[in-house]
Amino acid sequence: MSLKNNNQFPGNWDGKITDNITLSRKKPVIIAGPCMLESISLGLEVGSFLKNKCEKLNLPFVFKSSYDKANRTSASSVRGPGLNTGLEWLKQIKKELNVPILTDVHSSEQALEAGNIVDILQIPAFLCKQRELLIAAASTNKVVQIKKGQWVSAEEMIEIAHFIEKCGNSKIILVERGTCFGYNNLVVDFRNLIDMNKEGHAVIFDATHSVQLPGASNGKSSGLRHMVHPLTRAAIAIGVEGIFMEVHKEPSCALSDADTQLTMEMADTILEDIAKMINES
Repeated sequence: MSLKNNNQFPGNWDGKITDNITLSRKKPVIIAGPCMLESISLGLEVGSFLKNKCEKLNLPFVFKSSYDKANRTSASSVRGPGLNTGLEWLKQIKKELNVPILTDVHSSEQALEAGNIVDILQIPAFLCKQRELLIAAASTNKVVQIKKGQWVSAEEMIEIAHFIEKCGNSKIILVERGTCFGYNNLVVDFRNLIDMNKEGHAVIFDATHSVQLPGASNGKSSGLRHMVHPLTRAAIAIGVEGIFMEVHKEPSCALSDADTQLTMEMADTILEDIAKMINES
C-alpha cells in the first residue's frame, strides 16, 4: 500500500497551519519544544534554538509545550503552570519568536480557551476518544492534532478523524506515538503511518513519546532516548508530514519525561539528518 498524495487532504483543508506553513512530506514540519512549560525562560531559550536551526535547514517549525501535564504516572508529579499562566506564556513565546504554537488540552473548557491563542490543539493519547473534547476542539476551527491512543488501531484513528469532520472541521492531523506491548513498554508499528494516511490524512510521528517505557521507573515513566534518532529516520523514510519531539536544555533535570526528552545537541543532530534525508529523496 502506497502513501496518498498529500497535496490534497480530506475535506476542504489545504494543509495550511499558518499562511507560511503548509504540511508536506517534501518538507516535513518540526513540532518541538519542552515537554512541560516549566518557565517562560526555558520556553524562549529552547524555542529560539529550534526556530533558528529549522530556519537554517529550511524546515517549517511549530513550537510545542504543555501548560498542564494532566496524565501523570505519579500522584506527586508536577503538572505545570496551569491554564491561565501557561497560555500567557505561550502567547508571549508566539509573539517574541513569531512562530506557530501547539499545546494539548484536556477538557472542553481548555480547548475553547487555548483555541483563542494557539494554532494547533492537541488531543492527548489517553483522551483521543473523548467525544465532548473532540467536539469542542473542532468548534474552534483550529488545526486539531490527535495522538493515537497506545491501545488504539489505525482504523479507529480514521473513525476519530471522521467524527471531527462531521463536527465541521477537516483540519486534522493524526499522530503515531507507539502501541502498548505488555506492561511498561511501547513499540512502534510503522504500518500505522501508512494505514492512518490511507484516506489522505496528514500523519505526524511522535519520536520521543514513542520510546517511552510508561510507569517503568519506580512510579514514573522511563524511556529509550537513544532510539529517537533511528526511529525518526524510519518515519522520514516511510513518509510523514512532520516529526514531533520534545527538547529540553537539561533533560536530566526536566520535571517531566526526563528520560526521553532530547538535549539541544541531540535535536541538532537529528534535525540535520532529517534535512539531509529529505534533500536526498
